[in-house]
Amino acid sequence: MLRKGLFRKPKNELEHRGMDQAFAQPFIPDDVCIFCSSCKNTLFVTEVKDNNYVCPVCSTHFKVSARERIHMILDDGSFDEFYTDLTSFNRIDFPGYEEKLENAKEESGETESVICGKGTIGGFETTIFVMDSKFMMGSMGTVVGEKITRLFEYATKEKLPVIGYTLSGGARMQEGILSLMQMAKTSGAVKRHSDAGNLYVTVLTDPTTGGVTASFAMEGDIILAEPKALIGFAGPRVIEQTIRQKLPQGFQRSEFLLEKGFVDAIVERKDQKIYLKNILALHSKEVLL
Repeated sequence: MLRKGLFRKPKNELEHRGMDQAFAQPFIPDDVCIFCSSCKNTLFVTEVKDNNYVCPVCSTHFKVSARERIHMILDDGSFDEFYTDLTSFNRIDFPGYEEKLENAKEESGETESVICGKGTIGGFETTIFVMDSKFMMGSMGTVVGEKITRLFEYATKEKLPVIGYTLSGGARMQEGILSLMQMAKTSGAVKRHSDAGNLYVTVLTDPTTGGVTASFAMEGDIILAEPKALIGFAGPRVIEQTIRQKLPQGFQRSEFLLEKGFVDAIVERKDQKIYLKNILALHSKEVLL
């Protein structure tokens, strides 16, 4: 048997050193360019940012931080943040959880995976919560459940609508059954808010999965979604392995859920502020000139 590369000429490092240096690919910092995994184009960060973090070529919606989302949606200078003193800790002595929390805080710049508060959209007052993917993939622990529950209780008392931007990998496994209890806790707060005649609008972003989907994410009076967002309880691969069947094309994407009646509308990021303003205006007792 012939050995692979038997007749290949050995590489002369001195001969090719200059050529390798001349044709070496330049180093591009992450804060200059971004790669779109959908259309395979390399884009300038500035043009993506100016386009609301949406690919100008294929319209893929990139993930944005909770702070950036709030800046896009609320009127400038109107946001008042709530519950900044609430932070997670290792309630059940889960191994390595303290380190994960510290890394998440450092990476995201936040103390938890959801930001709550109130502000105005087009002059209409509303409460809002926004989940952040950079903090442990927006997972729901006890503090997340507590902050969202308190927000709904505040909104019920003040007779204000709630707008929720969901993004989550599900319940936080490092807090065990305590994280799963937040599904019932938040759902109860949503029900009391609804029974008082108040409006709740959810905007599902990519991905919204697990216990968040099975609770407050899908309990809105009006459910919106961003294009091509993954929305479901278990992931597609888990479902295929369980039922041993191939799932339909686009299964669990927002377009599929719209077709099946689980989502009321798909709204591109650039249109969301005016869309939400119109919803608030329809449900408001105030008339803004």
